[in-house]
Amino acid sequence: MEKDERVIAKDEPKYRGIKAMPFVIGNETFEKLGTLGTSANLLVYLTNVFNMNTISATNLINIFNGTCNFGTLLGAFLSDTYFGRYKTLGFASISSFLGMLILTLTAAISKLHPTNCGTGQASTCIGPTAGQMTFLLTGFGFLVIGASGIRPCNLAFGADQFNPNTESGKRGISSFFNWYYFTFTFAMMASLTAIVYVQSSVSWALGLAIPTFLMFLSCFFFFIGTRIYVKVVPQGSPLTSLVQVIVAANKKRSFKLPEQPFPSLYNHVPIGSINSKLPYTDQFRFLNKAAIITPEDQINTDGSAATSWRLCSVQQVEEVKCLLRVLPIWAASIVFGVVIVQQQTSVVFQALQSDRRLGNGGFKIPAASYMVFSMLSMTIWIPIYDRIIVPALRRLMKNEDGITILQKMGVGMVIAVFTMLVSALVESHRRKLALTRPTLGVEPRKGAISSMSGLWLIAQLALAGLSEAFTIIGQVEFYYKQFPENMRSIAGSFLFCGMALSSYLSSFLESVVHKTTGGAGKRNWLDNDLNRARLDYFYYLIAGLEVLNLVYFLVCARWYKYKGATPKTVDVPLEKMDSKKPPV
Repeated sequence: MEKDERVIAKDEPKYRGIKAMPFVIGNETFEKLGTLGTSANLLVYLTNVFNMNTISATNLINIFNGTCNFGTLLGAFLSDTYFGRYKTLGFASISSFLGMLILTLTAAISKLHPTNCGTGQASTCIGPTAGQMTFLLTGFGFLVIGASGIRPCNLAFGADQFNPNTESGKRGISSFFNWYYFTFTFAMMASLTAIVYVQSSVSWALGLAIPTFLMFLSCFFFFIGTRIYVKVVPQGSPLTSLVQVIVAANKKRSFKLPEQPFPSLYNHVPIGSINSKLPYTDQFRFLNKAAIITPEDQINTDGSAATSWRLCSVQQVEEVKCLLRVLPIWAASIVFGVVIVQQQTSVVFQALQSDRRLGNGGFKIPAASYMVFSMLSMTIWIPIYDRIIVPALRRLMKNEDGITILQKMGVGMVIAVFTMLVSALVESHRRKLALTRPTLGVEPRKGAISSMSGLWLIAQLALAGLSEAFTIIGQVEFYYKQFPENMRSIAGSFLFCGMALSSYLSSFLESVVHKTTGGAGKRNWLDNDLNRARLDYFYYLIAGLEVLNLVYFLVCARWYKYKGATPKTVDVPLEKMDSKKPPV
Protein backbone atom coordinates (compact mmCIF):
# COMPACT_ATOMS: atom_id res chain seq x y z
CA MET A 1 0.00 0.00 0.00
CA GLU A 2 2.88 2.36 0.85
CA LYS A 3 4.48 1.52 -2.49
CA ASP A 4 1.31 2.54 -4.34
CA GLU A 5 1.21 5.85 -2.47
CA ARG A 6 4.81 6.62 -3.43
CA VAL A 7 4.03 5.94 -7.09
CA ILE A 8 1.02 8.22 -6.99
CA ALA A 9 3.02 10.99 -5.36
CA LYS A 10 5.73 10.66 -7.98
CA ASP A 11 3.29 10.80 -10.88
CA GLU A 12 1.22 13.59 -9.36
CA PRO A 13 1.28 16.81 -11.42
CA LYS A 14 2.90 19.92 -10.02
CA TYR A 15 0.00 22.07 -8.93
CA ARG A 16 0.72 25.82 -8.98
CA GLY A 17 -2.65 26.80 -7.50
CA ILE A 18 -2.56 30.46 -6.50
CA LYS A 19 0.24 31.21 -8.97
CA ALA A 20 -1.94 30.08 -11.87
CA MET A 21 -5.06 31.87 -10.62
CA PRO A 22 -4.19 35.38 -11.95
CA PHE A 23 -3.88 34.04 -15.49
CA VAL A 24 -7.07 32.00 -15.32
CA ILE A 25 -9.04 34.76 -13.59
CA GLY A 26 -7.61 37.36 -16.00
CA ASN A 27 -8.74 35.26 -18.93
CA GLU A 28 -12.21 34.88 -17.41
CA THR A 29 -12.60 38.57 -16.58
CA PHE A 30 -11.61 39.93 -19.98
CA GLU A 31 -13.56 37.20 -21.82
CA LYS A 32 -16.74 38.12 -19.95
CA LEU A 33 -16.11 41.85 -20.39
CA GLY A 34 -15.57 41.26 -24.08
CA THR A 35 -18.63 39.14 -24.81
CA LEU A 36 -21.35 39.87 -22.23
CA GLY A 37 -21.94 43.51 -23.14
CA THR A 38 -21.96 42.77 -26.83
CA SER A 39 -24.36 39.83 -26.55
CA ALA A 40 -26.68 41.87 -24.30
CA ASN A 41 -26.87 44.70 -26.85
CA LEU A 42 -26.98 42.66 -30.04
CA LEU A 43 -30.76 43.04 -30.25
CA VAL A 44 -30.47 46.82 -30.43
CA TYR A 45 -27.58 46.53 -32.90
CA LEU A 46 -29.56 44.35 -35.30
CA THR A 47 -32.62 46.61 -35.27
CA ASN A 48 -30.83 49.99 -35.36
CA VAL A 49 -27.80 49.24 -37.54
CA PHE A 50 -28.88 46.27 -39.65
CA ASN A 51 -32.46 47.58 -39.96
CA MET A 52 -34.02 44.22 -39.03
CA ASN A 53 -37.59 44.11 -37.71
CA THR A 54 -38.09 43.12 -34.10
CA ILE A 55 -39.37 39.60 -34.80
CA SER A 56 -36.50 38.71 -37.14
CA ALA A 57 -33.92 40.22 -34.79
CA THR A 58 -35.39 38.49 -31.74
CA ASN A 59 -35.53 35.12 -33.50
CA LEU A 60 -31.94 35.50 -34.70
CA ILE A 61 -30.74 36.35 -31.18
CA ASN A 62 -32.70 33.46 -29.69
CA ILE A 63 -31.20 31.06 -32.23
CA PHE A 64 -27.72 32.50 -31.66
CA ASN A 65 -27.99 32.24 -27.87
CA GLY A 66 -29.54 28.79 -28.13
CA THR A 67 -26.80 27.52 -30.43
CA CYS A 68 -24.09 28.96 -28.15
CA ASN A 69 -25.58 27.13 -25.19
CA PHE A 70 -26.41 23.89 -26.98
CA GLY A 71 -22.92 23.78 -28.48
CA THR A 72 -21.47 23.37 -24.99
CA LEU A 73 -22.46 19.70 -25.08
CA LEU A 74 -20.27 19.14 -28.12
CA GLY A 75 -17.51 21.26 -26.57
CA ALA A 76 -17.59 19.22 -23.35
CA PHE A 77 -17.54 15.94 -25.29
CA LEU A 78 -14.57 16.95 -27.44
CA SER A 79 -12.72 18.26 -24.40
CA ASP A 80 -13.25 15.14 -22.27
CA THR A 81 -12.64 12.70 -25.10
CA TYR A 82 -9.94 14.13 -27.37
CA PHE A 83 -8.39 17.54 -26.72
CA GLY A 84 -8.46 18.27 -23.00
CA ARG A 85 -9.57 21.51 -21.40
CA TYR A 86 -6.42 23.54 -22.14
CA LYS A 87 -6.50 23.06 -25.90
CA THR A 88 -10.27 23.48 -26.03
CA LEU A 89 -10.13 26.76 -24.09
CA GLY A 90 -7.23 28.09 -26.16
CA PHE A 91 -8.94 27.35 -29.48
CA ALA A 92 -12.28 28.70 -28.24
CA SER A 93 -10.73 31.94 -26.95
CA ILE A 94 -9.14 32.65 -30.34
CA SER A 95 -12.44 31.88 -32.06
CA SER A 96 -14.29 34.34 -29.79
CA PHE A 97 -11.72 37.04 -30.58
CA LEU A 98 -12.17 36.51 -34.33
CA GLY A 99 -15.95 36.67 -33.93
CA MET A 100 -15.71 39.96 -32.03
CA LEU A 101 -13.33 41.36 -34.66
CA ILE A 102 -15.78 40.54 -37.47
CA LEU A 103 -18.65 42.21 -35.56
CA THR A 104 -16.52 45.30 -35.11
CA LEU A 105 -15.82 45.44 -38.84
CA THR A 106 -19.56 45.27 -39.61
CA ALA A 107 -20.01 48.50 -37.64
CA ALA A 108 -16.80 50.28 -38.67
CA ILE A 109 -17.02 49.67 -42.45
CA SER A 110 -20.08 51.28 -44.03
CA LYS A 111 -20.28 48.73 -46.86
CA LEU A 112 -20.72 45.91 -44.34
CA HIS A 113 -24.04 47.22 -42.96
CA PRO A 114 -27.16 48.85 -44.49
CA THR A 115 -27.57 52.61 -44.74
CA ASN A 116 -29.31 54.34 -41.85
CA CYS A 117 -33.06 54.80 -41.98
CA GLY A 118 -34.36 58.33 -42.46
CA THR A 119 -36.51 60.15 -39.95
CA GLY A 120 -39.19 61.52 -42.27
CA GLN A 121 -42.54 59.92 -43.00
CA ALA A 122 -41.47 59.12 -46.55
CA SER A 123 -38.20 57.57 -45.43
CA THR A 124 -37.46 53.96 -46.28
CA CYS A 125 -35.41 51.36 -44.45
CA ILE A 126 -33.32 49.05 -46.57
CA GLY A 127 -32.45 45.74 -44.98
CA PRO A 128 -29.08 44.02 -45.15
CA THR A 129 -27.88 42.45 -48.38
CA ALA A 130 -27.03 38.75 -48.66
CA GLY A 131 -23.32 39.59 -48.49
CA GLN A 132 -23.74 41.73 -45.38
CA MET A 133 -25.78 39.04 -43.62
CA THR A 134 -23.21 36.39 -44.59
CA PHE A 135 -20.38 38.43 -43.09
CA LEU A 136 -22.41 39.08 -39.94
CA LEU A 137 -23.36 35.42 -39.54
CA THR A 138 -19.71 34.44 -40.00
CA GLY A 139 -18.90 36.50 -36.92
CA PHE A 140 -21.77 34.84 -35.08
CA GLY A 141 -20.38 31.45 -36.11
CA PHE A 142 -16.97 32.17 -34.56
CA LEU A 143 -18.68 33.38 -31.38
CA VAL A 144 -20.72 30.17 -31.23
CA ILE A 145 -17.55 28.07 -31.49
CA GLY A 146 -15.92 30.16 -28.78
CA ALA A 147 -18.84 29.90 -26.38
CA SER A 148 -19.17 26.14 -26.99
CA GLY A 149 -15.62 25.59 -25.78
CA ILE A 150 -15.28 28.23 -23.07
CA ARG A 151 -18.50 27.76 -21.12
CA PRO A 152 -18.25 24.04 -20.22
CA CYS A 153 -14.48 24.08 -19.57
CA ASN A 154 -13.54 27.32 -17.82
CA LEU A 155 -14.62 26.46 -14.27
CA ALA A 156 -13.24 22.92 -14.44
CA PHE A 157 -9.91 24.13 -15.89
CA GLY A 158 -9.51 26.63 -13.04
CA ALA A 159 -10.22 23.90 -10.48
CA ASP A 160 -7.65 21.65 -12.22
CA GLN A 161 -4.89 23.99 -11.03
CA PHE A 162 -5.38 23.01 -7.38
CA ASN A 163 -4.58 19.71 -5.69
CA PRO A 164 -7.92 18.22 -4.64
CA ASN A 165 -6.20 15.81 -2.22
CA THR A 166 -4.82 18.48 0.14
CA GLU A 167 -6.51 20.91 2.49
CA SER A 168 -4.77 23.90 0.90
CA GLY A 169 -5.87 22.68 -2.53
CA LYS A 170 -9.49 22.36 -1.42
CA ARG A 171 -9.40 25.88 0.04
CA GLY A 172 -7.85 27.11 -3.21
CA ILE A 173 -10.67 25.61 -5.25
CA SER A 174 -13.26 27.33 -3.06
CA SER A 175 -11.36 30.60 -3.38
CA PHE A 176 -11.26 30.21 -7.15
CA PHE A 177 -15.02 29.68 -7.35
CA ASN A 178 -15.61 32.77 -5.22
CA TRP A 179 -13.37 34.89 -7.42
CA TYR A 180 -14.95 33.43 -10.54
CA TYR A 181 -18.45 34.50 -9.55
CA PHE A 182 -17.17 37.87 -8.36
CA THR A 183 -15.54 38.55 -11.74
CA PHE A 184 -18.65 37.30 -13.53
CA THR A 185 -20.79 39.80 -11.63
CA PHE A 186 -18.26 42.59 -12.15
CA ALA A 187 -18.03 41.87 -15.87
CA MET A 188 -21.81 41.78 -16.19
CA MET A 189 -22.19 45.11 -14.43
CA ALA A 190 -19.45 46.78 -16.50
CA SER A 191 -20.76 45.34 -19.76
CA LEU A 192 -24.38 46.28 -19.18
CA THR A 193 -23.48 49.85 -18.20
CA ALA A 194 -20.26 51.31 -19.60
CA ILE A 195 -19.84 49.21 -22.75
CA VAL A 196 -23.54 49.26 -23.64
CA TYR A 197 -23.61 53.03 -23.13
CA VAL A 198 -20.69 53.54 -25.53
CA GLN A 199 -22.34 51.31 -28.11
CA SER A 200 -25.77 52.93 -27.89
CA SER A 201 -24.87 56.57 -27.26
CA VAL A 202 -21.35 57.19 -28.64
CA SER A 203 -20.40 54.86 -31.48
CA TRP A 204 -21.15 51.28 -32.38
CA ALA A 205 -17.71 50.91 -33.97
CA LEU A 206 -15.96 52.10 -30.80
CA GLY A 207 -18.40 50.20 -28.58
CA LEU A 208 -17.59 46.95 -30.36
CA ALA A 209 -13.85 47.68 -30.66
CA ILE A 210 -13.49 47.96 -26.86
CA PRO A 211 -14.78 44.41 -26.09
CA THR A 212 -12.78 43.08 -29.05
CA PHE A 213 -9.60 44.46 -27.49
CA LEU A 214 -10.64 43.01 -24.11
CA MET A 215 -11.12 39.63 -25.78
CA PHE A 216 -7.58 39.94 -27.16
CA LEU A 217 -6.35 40.55 -23.60
CA SER A 218 -8.28 37.45 -22.53
CA CYS A 219 -6.33 35.35 -25.03
CA PHE A 220 -3.06 37.01 -23.95
CA PHE A 221 -3.62 36.25 -20.27
CA PHE A 222 -4.58 32.67 -21.03
CA PHE A 223 -1.57 31.76 -23.15
CA ILE A 224 1.01 33.62 -21.05
CA GLY A 225 0.39 31.16 -18.21
CA THR A 226 0.82 28.06 -20.39
CA ARG A 227 4.00 26.82 -18.72
CA ILE A 228 2.56 26.65 -15.22
CA TYR A 229 -0.86 25.14 -16.02
CA VAL A 230 -1.84 21.64 -15.00
CA LYS A 231 -3.24 20.09 -18.17
CA VAL A 232 -5.42 17.08 -17.44
CA VAL A 233 -5.10 14.45 -20.15
CA PRO A 234 -8.50 13.30 -21.51
CA GLN A 235 -9.42 9.76 -20.45
CA GLY A 236 -11.92 8.95 -23.18
CA SER A 237 -15.64 9.50 -23.43
CA PRO A 238 -17.76 8.43 -20.44
CA LEU A 239 -20.70 8.19 -22.84
CA THR A 240 -19.39 4.85 -24.13
CA SER A 241 -20.28 3.13 -20.86
CA LEU A 242 -23.82 4.51 -21.05
CA VAL A 243 -24.34 3.24 -24.57
CA GLN A 244 -23.00 -0.18 -23.56
CA VAL A 245 -25.71 -0.51 -20.89
CA ILE A 246 -28.47 0.22 -23.39
CA VAL A 247 -27.02 -2.22 -25.94
CA ALA A 248 -26.51 -4.98 -23.35
CA ALA A 249 -30.01 -4.52 -21.90
CA ASN A 250 -31.49 -4.76 -25.38
CA LYS A 251 -29.58 -7.96 -26.13
CA LYS A 252 -30.92 -9.53 -22.92
CA ARG A 253 -34.44 -8.11 -23.11
CA SER A 254 -35.94 -11.63 -23.22
CA PHE A 255 -34.25 -12.68 -19.95
CA LYS A 256 -36.09 -12.60 -16.64
CA LEU A 257 -34.62 -10.67 -13.74
CA PRO A 258 -33.79 -12.76 -10.64
CA GLU A 259 -35.85 -12.18 -7.49
CA GLN A 260 -32.66 -11.54 -5.50
CA PRO A 261 -30.31 -9.19 -7.37
CA PHE A 262 -27.13 -10.32 -5.59
CA PRO A 263 -25.10 -12.36 -6.30
CA SER A 264 -27.05 -13.12 -9.49
CA LEU A 265 -26.21 -9.78 -11.13
CA TYR A 266 -22.74 -8.67 -12.18
CA ASN A 267 -21.55 -6.17 -9.58
CA HIS A 268 -18.02 -4.99 -10.31
CA VAL A 269 -16.42 -1.57 -9.76
CA PRO A 270 -12.98 -1.18 -11.39
CA ILE A 271 -10.05 -0.11 -9.23
CA GLY A 272 -9.30 3.59 -9.63
CA SER A 273 -12.84 4.58 -10.57
CA ILE A 274 -13.64 8.14 -9.44
CA ASN A 275 -17.38 7.45 -9.33
CA SER A 276 -19.08 6.89 -6.00
CA LYS A 277 -20.67 3.48 -5.42
CA LEU A 278 -24.40 3.49 -6.12
CA PRO A 279 -26.96 1.17 -4.50
CA TYR A 280 -29.21 -1.09 -6.55
CA THR A 281 -32.62 0.45 -7.35
CA ASP A 282 -35.85 -0.81 -8.92
CA GLN A 283 -36.51 2.22 -11.14
CA PHE A 284 -36.02 1.52 -14.86
CA ARG A 285 -35.86 -2.20 -14.14
CA PHE A 286 -35.45 -3.09 -17.81
CA LEU A 287 -31.90 -1.70 -17.68
CA ASN A 288 -30.98 -4.13 -14.88
CA LYS A 289 -31.02 -6.92 -17.46
CA ALA A 290 -27.69 -5.60 -18.75
CA ALA A 291 -26.11 -7.02 -15.53
CA ILE A 292 -27.57 -10.54 -15.84
CA ILE A 293 -24.74 -13.09 -16.00
CA THR A 294 -25.31 -15.83 -18.59
CA PRO A 295 -23.17 -18.87 -19.52
CA GLU A 296 -21.98 -16.93 -22.57
CA ASP A 297 -20.57 -14.10 -20.47
CA GLN A 298 -16.92 -14.34 -19.47
CA ILE A 299 -15.19 -12.42 -16.71
CA ASN A 300 -11.49 -11.57 -16.77
CA THR A 301 -9.12 -12.29 -13.89
CA ASP A 302 -9.30 -8.68 -12.72
CA GLY A 303 -13.09 -8.92 -12.45
CA SER A 304 -13.90 -6.93 -15.59
CA ALA A 305 -16.29 -8.24 -18.23
CA ALA A 306 -14.66 -9.79 -21.30
CA THR A 307 -17.38 -8.29 -23.53
CA SER A 308 -18.54 -4.92 -22.22
CA TRP A 309 -21.19 -4.62 -24.93
CA ARG A 310 -22.98 -7.71 -23.56
CA LEU A 311 -22.38 -7.62 -19.81
CA CYS A 312 -22.43 -4.42 -17.72
CA SER A 313 -22.10 -3.98 -13.98
CA VAL A 314 -24.84 -2.82 -11.64
CA GLN A 315 -22.73 0.31 -11.08
CA GLN A 316 -22.85 1.12 -14.82
CA VAL A 317 -26.60 0.52 -14.90
CA GLU A 318 -27.22 2.81 -11.93
CA GLU A 319 -25.12 5.54 -13.54
CA VAL A 320 -27.38 5.41 -16.59
CA LYS A 321 -30.41 5.63 -14.29
CA CYS A 322 -28.94 8.80 -12.75
CA LEU A 323 -29.07 10.44 -16.17
CA LEU A 324 -32.57 9.16 -16.96
CA ARG A 325 -33.92 10.49 -13.66
CA VAL A 326 -32.46 13.92 -14.38
CA LEU A 327 -34.09 14.26 -17.82
CA PRO A 328 -37.69 14.99 -16.65
CA ILE A 329 -36.40 17.66 -14.25
CA TRP A 330 -34.27 19.07 -17.05
CA ALA A 331 -37.33 19.27 -19.30
CA ALA A 332 -39.13 21.40 -16.69
CA SER A 333 -36.14 23.75 -16.56
CA ILE A 334 -36.43 24.30 -20.31
CA VAL A 335 -39.94 25.72 -19.99
CA PHE A 336 -38.85 27.74 -16.96
CA GLY A 337 -36.07 29.29 -19.05
CA VAL A 338 -38.61 30.97 -21.34
CA VAL A 339 -39.21 33.52 -18.56
CA ILE A 340 -35.50 34.37 -18.41
CA VAL A 341 -35.30 34.65 -22.19
CA GLN A 342 -38.21 37.09 -22.26
CA GLN A 343 -36.57 39.27 -19.61
CA GLN A 344 -33.48 39.43 -21.82
CA THR A 345 -35.26 40.28 -25.07
CA SER A 346 -38.76 41.73 -24.76
CA VAL A 347 -37.77 43.96 -21.86
CA VAL A 348 -35.36 45.75 -24.21
CA PHE A 349 -38.27 46.72 -26.46
CA GLN A 350 -40.32 47.81 -23.45
CA ALA A 351 -37.45 50.03 -22.34
CA LEU A 352 -37.08 51.55 -25.81
CA GLN A 353 -40.68 52.77 -25.65
CA SER A 354 -40.50 53.98 -22.04
CA ASP A 355 -39.13 57.17 -20.54
CA ARG A 356 -35.52 56.21 -19.88
CA ARG A 357 -34.41 59.64 -18.64
CA LEU A 358 -32.91 59.97 -15.18
CA GLY A 359 -34.36 63.00 -13.41
CA ASN A 360 -34.70 66.15 -15.46
CA GLY A 361 -31.37 65.71 -17.20
CA GLY A 362 -30.76 64.53 -20.69
CA PHE A 363 -29.07 61.24 -19.74
CA LYS A 364 -30.95 58.15 -20.87
CA ILE A 365 -30.34 54.68 -19.53
CA PRO A 366 -29.47 52.40 -22.49
CA ALA A 367 -32.27 49.91 -23.07
CA ALA A 368 -30.00 46.87 -22.74
CA SER A 369 -28.59 48.18 -19.43
CA TYR A 370 -31.88 47.55 -17.61
CA MET A 371 -30.93 43.88 -17.33
CA VAL A 372 -28.33 44.89 -14.75
CA PHE A 373 -31.19 45.16 -12.22
CA SER A 374 -31.80 41.43 -12.56
CA MET A 375 -28.14 40.78 -11.77
CA LEU A 376 -28.25 43.21 -8.83
CA SER A 377 -31.29 41.45 -7.43
CA MET A 378 -29.54 38.10 -7.60
CA THR A 379 -26.25 39.28 -6.08
CA ILE A 380 -28.02 41.06 -3.21
CA TRP A 381 -30.29 38.10 -2.45
CA ILE A 382 -27.67 35.31 -2.50
CA PRO A 383 -25.73 36.42 0.63
CA ILE A 384 -29.00 37.17 2.46
CA TYR A 385 -30.28 33.71 1.60
CA ASP A 386 -26.99 31.99 2.48
CA ARG A 387 -26.33 33.81 5.77
CA ILE A 388 -29.81 34.45 7.15
CA ILE A 389 -32.48 32.34 5.41
CA VAL A 390 -30.60 29.02 5.22
CA PRO A 391 -29.65 28.89 8.95
CA ALA A 392 -33.28 29.57 9.86
CA LEU A 393 -34.48 26.87 7.45
CA ARG A 394 -31.98 24.40 8.90
CA ARG A 395 -33.54 24.78 12.32
CA LEU A 396 -37.06 24.65 10.93
CA MET A 397 -36.70 21.87 8.34
CA LYS A 398 -34.02 19.82 10.16
CA ASN A 399 -32.09 19.70 6.88
CA GLU A 400 -28.41 20.57 6.49
CA ASP A 401 -29.10 22.54 3.30
CA GLY A 402 -32.22 24.22 4.67
CA ILE A 403 -34.34 22.93 1.81
CA THR A 404 -33.57 20.26 -0.77
CA ILE A 405 -32.25 21.11 -4.21
CA LEU A 406 -35.58 20.34 -5.89
CA GLN A 407 -37.47 22.45 -3.35
CA LYS A 408 -35.10 25.34 -4.12
CA MET A 409 -35.75 24.95 -7.85
CA GLY A 410 -39.49 24.80 -7.21
CA VAL A 411 -39.43 28.11 -5.31
CA GLY A 412 -37.78 29.74 -8.31
CA MET A 413 -40.46 28.38 -10.62
CA VAL A 414 -43.19 29.84 -8.41
CA ILE A 415 -41.45 33.23 -8.55
CA ALA A 416 -41.25 32.86 -12.35
CA VAL A 417 -45.05 32.80 -12.56
CA PHE A 418 -45.27 36.07 -10.60
CA THR A 419 -42.50 37.51 -12.76
CA MET A 420 -44.64 37.14 -15.89
CA LEU A 421 -47.78 38.44 -14.16
CA VAL A 422 -45.96 41.57 -13.00
CA SER A 423 -44.41 41.95 -16.47
CA ALA A 424 -47.88 41.88 -18.02
CA LEU A 425 -49.24 44.47 -15.57
CA VAL A 426 -46.28 46.82 -16.14
CA GLU A 427 -46.58 46.52 -19.91
CA SER A 428 -50.34 47.20 -19.74
CA HIS A 429 -49.61 50.33 -17.70
CA ARG A 430 -46.86 51.46 -20.10
CA ARG A 431 -49.12 51.00 -23.13
CA LYS A 432 -52.07 52.78 -21.49
CA LEU A 433 -49.97 55.86 -20.73
CA ALA A 434 -48.53 55.89 -24.26
CA LEU A 435 -52.03 55.92 -25.79
CA THR A 436 -53.82 58.27 -23.37
CA ARG A 437 -51.22 60.88 -22.37
CA PRO A 438 -49.11 63.21 -24.53
CA THR A 439 -46.00 61.35 -25.67
CA LEU A 440 -42.52 62.49 -24.83
CA GLY A 441 -41.30 62.13 -28.38
CA VAL A 442 -41.14 59.78 -31.31
CA GLU A 443 -38.25 57.57 -32.32
CA PRO A 444 -37.99 56.27 -35.88
CA ARG A 445 -39.76 52.93 -36.32
CA LYS A 446 -40.31 52.63 -32.57
CA GLY A 447 -43.62 54.42 -32.17
CA ALA A 448 -44.65 56.81 -29.42
CA ILE A 449 -42.65 56.72 -26.21
CA SER A 450 -44.72 56.17 -23.10
CA SER A 451 -44.51 58.66 -20.25
CA MET A 452 -44.04 55.70 -17.90
CA SER A 453 -40.61 55.74 -16.33
CA GLY A 454 -38.40 52.85 -17.36
CA LEU A 455 -37.69 52.31 -13.67
CA TRP A 456 -41.04 50.52 -13.48
CA LEU A 457 -39.31 47.64 -15.26
CA ILE A 458 -37.15 47.05 -12.18
CA ALA A 459 -39.99 45.14 -10.50
CA GLN A 460 -40.16 42.35 -13.07
CA LEU A 461 -36.37 42.27 -13.48
CA ALA A 462 -35.86 41.98 -9.71
CA LEU A 463 -38.29 39.05 -9.59
CA ALA A 464 -36.50 37.44 -12.53
CA GLY A 465 -33.22 37.76 -10.61
CA LEU A 466 -34.73 36.10 -7.55
CA SER A 467 -36.12 33.34 -9.73
CA GLU A 468 -32.67 32.75 -11.24
CA ALA A 469 -31.07 32.74 -7.79
CA PHE A 470 -33.24 29.79 -6.82
CA THR A 471 -33.76 27.77 -9.99
CA ILE A 472 -30.63 28.42 -12.08
CA ILE A 473 -28.18 28.10 -9.18
CA GLY A 474 -30.22 25.12 -7.98
CA GLN A 475 -29.79 23.52 -11.39
CA VAL A 476 -26.02 23.94 -11.26
CA GLU A 477 -25.90 22.19 -7.89
CA PHE A 478 -28.43 19.57 -8.99
CA TYR A 479 -26.55 18.51 -12.13
CA TYR A 480 -23.18 18.60 -10.35
CA LYS A 481 -24.37 16.27 -7.57
CA GLN A 482 -26.68 13.97 -9.54
CA PHE A 483 -24.43 13.15 -12.50
CA PRO A 484 -21.70 10.49 -12.17
CA GLU A 485 -18.40 12.07 -11.14
CA ASN A 486 -16.71 11.29 -14.47
CA MET A 487 -19.40 13.22 -16.34
CA ARG A 488 -19.24 16.55 -14.53
CA SER A 489 -18.05 18.42 -17.62
CA ILE A 490 -21.11 17.16 -19.45
CA ALA A 491 -23.18 17.98 -16.36
CA GLY A 492 -21.97 21.55 -16.64
CA SER A 493 -23.09 21.68 -20.26
CA PHE A 494 -26.58 20.42 -19.35
CA LEU A 495 -27.48 23.82 -17.90
CA PHE A 496 -26.47 25.57 -21.10
CA CYS A 497 -28.24 22.97 -23.26
CA GLY A 498 -31.43 23.62 -21.32
CA MET A 499 -31.00 27.36 -21.81
CA ALA A 500 -30.47 26.70 -25.52
CA LEU A 501 -33.76 24.85 -25.81
CA SER A 502 -35.42 27.63 -23.79
CA SER A 503 -34.26 30.10 -26.45
CA TYR A 504 -35.56 27.86 -29.23
CA LEU A 505 -38.88 27.37 -27.42
CA SER A 506 -39.24 31.11 -26.86
CA SER A 507 -38.53 31.76 -30.54
CA PHE A 508 -41.11 29.13 -31.52
CA LEU A 509 -43.77 30.66 -29.25
CA GLU A 510 -43.12 34.13 -30.63
CA SER A 511 -43.36 32.90 -34.22
CA VAL A 512 -46.63 31.06 -33.56
CA VAL A 513 -48.20 34.02 -31.73
CA HIS A 514 -47.01 36.44 -34.39
CA LYS A 515 -48.64 34.39 -37.16
CA THR A 516 -51.88 33.51 -35.36
CA THR A 517 -52.69 36.93 -33.91
CA GLY A 518 -51.82 39.00 -36.96
CA GLY A 519 -53.56 39.39 -40.32
CA ALA A 520 -57.22 39.78 -41.34
CA GLY A 521 -57.58 43.01 -39.38
CA LYS A 522 -56.52 41.37 -36.11
CA ARG A 523 -54.25 43.12 -33.65
CA ASN A 524 -50.85 41.45 -33.63
CA TRP A 525 -49.71 40.77 -30.07
CA LEU A 526 -46.07 41.14 -31.14
CA ASP A 527 -46.24 44.12 -33.48
CA ASN A 528 -43.02 46.10 -33.99
CA ASP A 529 -44.71 49.05 -32.28
CA LEU A 530 -45.54 47.89 -28.75
CA ASN A 531 -48.26 50.52 -28.50
CA ARG A 532 -50.19 48.71 -31.23
CA ALA A 533 -49.15 45.27 -29.94
CA ARG A 534 -50.45 43.38 -26.90
CA LEU A 535 -47.24 42.16 -25.32
CA ASP A 536 -49.09 41.95 -22.01
CA TYR A 537 -51.33 39.23 -23.45
CA PHE A 538 -48.22 37.31 -24.53
CA TYR A 539 -46.83 37.62 -21.00
CA TYR A 540 -50.10 36.24 -19.58
CA LEU A 541 -49.81 33.32 -22.01
CA ILE A 542 -46.32 32.51 -20.74
CA ALA A 543 -47.53 32.80 -17.13
CA GLY A 544 -50.18 30.16 -17.86
CA LEU A 545 -47.54 27.94 -19.45
CA GLU A 546 -45.36 28.33 -16.36
CA VAL A 547 -48.24 27.27 -14.09
CA LEU A 548 -48.65 24.04 -16.07
CA ASN A 549 -44.89 23.52 -15.98
CA LEU A 550 -44.88 23.99 -12.19
CA VAL A 551 -47.50 21.25 -11.78
CA TYR A 552 -45.42 18.95 -14.03
CA PHE A 553 -42.27 19.74 -12.03
CA LEU A 554 -43.96 18.93 -8.71
CA VAL A 555 -45.02 15.53 -10.04
CA CYS A 556 -41.49 14.80 -11.28
CA ALA A 557 -39.91 16.01 -8.02
CA ARG A 558 -42.14 13.70 -5.99
CA TRP A 559 -41.10 10.75 -8.17
CA TYR A 560 -37.39 11.61 -8.19
CA LYS A 561 -34.83 9.57 -6.21
CA TYR A 562 -31.57 11.32 -5.38
CA LYS A 563 -28.33 9.67 -6.45
CA GLY A 564 -27.08 7.26 -3.83
CA ALA A 565 -30.31 7.37 -1.83
CA THR A 566 -31.60 4.04 -0.53
CA PRO A 567 -35.38 3.40 -0.15
CA LYS A 568 -35.23 4.70 3.44
CA THR A 569 -32.84 7.64 2.96
CA VAL A 570 -32.69 10.74 0.85
CA ASP A 571 -29.72 12.96 -0.04
CA VAL A 572 -27.10 10.62 1.48
CA PRO A 573 -23.81 12.57 1.44
CA LEU A 574 -21.32 10.94 -0.89
CA GLU A 575 -18.53 11.08 1.66
CA LYS A 576 -20.63 8.98 4.07
CA MET A 577 -21.36 6.27 1.53
CA ASP A 578 -19.48 2.98 1.68
CA SER A 579 -16.79 3.23 -0.97
CA LYS A 580 -15.67 -0.38 -0.65
CA LYS A 581 -15.68 -2.44 -3.79
CA PRO A 582 -18.85 -4.61 -3.97
CA PRO A 583 -18.45 -8.38 -4.35
CA VAL A 584 -18.36 -9.87 -7.84
